[in-house]
Amino acid sequence: MARNDVLSSRELLDQIADKWTALILGALCHGPVRFNALKGELRGITPTALTNTLKRLERNGILERRIISTRPIAVEYAITPLGRSLEPIFGALDDWTCRNLDAVETARAVFTDAHALSSGE
Repeated sequence: MARNDVLSSRELLDQIADKWTALILGALCHGPVRFNALKGELRGITPTALTNTLKRLERNGILERRIISTRPIAVEYAITPLGRSLEPIFGALDDWTCRNLDAVETARAVFTDAHALSSGE
């Protein structure tokens, strides 16, 4: 792979693995959603972070943006066919999370207990 190809694939992987990308795609999986509805559903995201993530997803062909001619004008986002091709990947991650959440919680408790003992707490 040429250096530019590696940088481009790394950039794309960074975006796909970004937490906001996963949450945005999850919010859009059932159909188009308006910007303000997305902002309300994704608690903790700033309007700037949402706008930047949506622009990157649109630039990469994962989302499409549609302007709705209403008063006031609204914007909605939808997943493209290319974006839909990510569903099996995110579905597998969601399945893994659900299957292993108890084991992860147990590991966290063991880690916390072990570190509390070693630090003398």
